[in-house]
Amino acid sequence: MFWERIKTLVVKELWAVWRDPKSRTMLIVPPMIQLVLFSFAATLEVKNVQIAVLNRDIGGHSVELVQRIAGSKDLVKGVHLLHGDREAGDALAAQDVLMVVRFPPDFSRAIDGGKPTEIELMLDGRRSNAAQILEGYVTDIISQYAAELPGRPGRGQPLLAPRAFFNPNLESSWSTVPSLTAILTMLVGLVVTGLSVARERELGTFEQLLVSPAWPGEIILGKTVPGLLIGIAEGSLIIGFAHFVFGVPLTGSVPLLYLGMAVYLAAVIGVGLFISSLVATQQQAMLGAFTFVAPAILLSGFATPIANMPDWLQTITVINPARYFLVIIKGVFLKDMPAGEVLGQIWPMAVIALFTLSASSWLFRRRLQ
Repeated sequence: MFWERIKTLVVKELWAVWRDPKSRTMLIVPPMIQLVLFSFAATLEVKNVQIAVLNRDIGGHSVELVQRIAGSKDLVKGVHLLHGDREAGDALAAQDVLMVVRFPPDFSRAIDGGKPTEIELMLDGRRSNAAQILEGYVTDIISQYAAELPGRPGRGQPLLAPRAFFNPNLESSWSTVPSLTAILTMLVGLVVTGLSVARERELGTFEQLLVSPAWPGEIILGKTVPGLLIGIAEGSLIIGFAHFVFGVPLTGSVPLLYLGMAVYLAAVIGVGLFISSLVATQQQAMLGAFTFVAPAILLSGFATPIANMPDWLQTITVINPARYFLVIIKGVFLKDMPAGEVLGQIWPMAVIALFTLSASSWLFRRRLQ
């Protein structure tokens, strides 16, 4: 009888979600739009930047360096020649360029004479990450050119040969697209479960649910399983999109990946049910869900490394299930993460799931009294 009641509740919940055109559209259209937009727009690569050059030198060394800087067609889209300091300031202020390279008047003469000289790099600090990457690129070009000059220290030394592990070509999509599994399945899990009890109240079927033979725990379980199934289906779609469309290698254990996804969704669904038990309308449930989603994404390490956050904020991320699932999804995709390490990320999510589901069950019982 227990499993029959659970099965009835699960089928009823799935049918209610699919029958409602708004819920059906919300589960299919927004995640697909977000998947495409995030995959192509949420990139940490620096490409096609504009650089300006203020060259007060008339020698060949500055011309050679400008040509080398402009030589990377993937990174530098265009090089603009300026004629004064005011133009340089205006170009940076208007965000027309990310960097201005300024050569002093005696640059080539100082190099030929073996005297110290410098190149000024003026960066737009409003785009700090891109500016730091571009600064490193230009600095490497200048250092390499200095090493090639005759009679200079470092001549004949081997050039640097950087090598990136797990992502040899440093493709940002290899990091971003798998991570969307955590973000979008969180949204789906919260939406499905967050609207569940609120929808029952709005449709007037909540009272019928209360007088049914099912116990409160069974009702919670019957509302958890549909969100779990829909979330796993959504996650599978994103995993397939990452592997077959973007070519992200799936090197690790797929069963371990799905085990982590199931535990992660259980933790998220517990939050959704807790929100759903608190509110009275579906609109309030949506607001509550998105109130949780924004901090959860910011504290997950998706956009900003957790190690770069203040210590007190790093402590708060311990209760965020997305933090652990992001480690699993990237590790399984890119570096064949060992089972022990995967399980080491799963057990904190299991603790969070136990707490959130227990809290939502307790609150649900309180609302029944």
